[in-house]
Amino acid sequence: MFSVAGWPVWGLIALFIVGLALIVKGGDFFVDAAGWIAEVSGIPRFIVGATIVSFATTLPELIVSCIGAARGTNALAIGNAVGSVTANTGLIMAISIICIPAVIKRSQYALKSILLLAATTILYLASFGKGFSLWGSILLLLIFAVAMIDNVRGAKKESVACEKMPLVKKEIPINVAKFILGAAGIVFGAEFLVDSATELAVVSGVSQAVISATIVAIGTSLPELVTTVTAIVKKQSSLSVGNIIGANLIDITIILPICSFISADGLASSAQNLYLDIPVCLGLLAIAIVPMLIRKKFSKVQGFVMLGIYLTYIVVMALFNPFPAVL
Repeated sequence: MFSVAGWPVWGLIALFIVGLALIVKGGDFFVDAAGWIAEVSGIPRFIVGATIVSFATTLPELIVSCIGAARGTNALAIGNAVGSVTANTGLIMAISIICIPAVIKRSQYALKSILLLAATTILYLASFGKGFSLWGSILLLLIFAVAMIDNVRGAKKESVACEKMPLVKKEIPINVAKFILGAAGIVFGAEFLVDSATELAVVSGVSQAVISATIVAIGTSLPELVTTVTAIVKKQSSLSVGNIIGANLIDITIILPICSFISADGLASSAQNLYLDIPVCLGLLAIAIVPMLIRKKFSKVQGFVMLGIYLTYIVVMALFNPFPAVL
């Protein structure tokens, strides 16, 4: 990939926007094509929905974080993954709760919510030391496996028998092109995003940890934002919450273990990750999940508290930058 060193700020911002656009559109193409491939091959729809769709909105975070880990920019890898969960919860879920407070069926959310809290706690404990611990990675991957099994079981209960979709020849080149272009869009978009974000950190004097936990994290959370806005318009807040919990679970249990295996130093965390990013993320998840499990519903107050904490977190990092150095 080309070097962006010495680029003007406007050029870096433009590259960042292009990267985001490629990631979002590439994700759409990739998921459409993957779903088509699954259907024509006879894979049941419930498995497609419980696996491919679950991964769809987390592909941007996965690729961006993996590239960051491979290049040794741990602040970008960790900040993006954790920051995306924080943005999903404190911004996107909060807005959804404020707009349409929902009464929920605890049975639909209990297991995944508990798994998400457990995974984030494990992430925090496993991040202390010279790198992300092996036991932490194994536990997170086990939690991911449990969540996927629950996804498939839940989808199977609600599914109806379906036949293998007939193969229409004229659809083959279109979907193959979508698959290739989608994958390429995600990869190149992630490259542009990482390159521009890294250089913006250099020229602006703001740490990579701050940029990755805010701008990059919010950018890669755009698919979840689009899904949430659609759910709000359709007055289906509970659907939005389910999507966000699922996406958060994948972000925590898949992205960081993979990055720890890729990173040369085992994905060592920075002071900002340990003492600000992960604690805020865990706190927001607790505020979102614990009252929901106890009261079986959300409240607007809950949403406003979450949004207030998230905005305070962003302001503190943007204006005060309490951890200027990435350790």
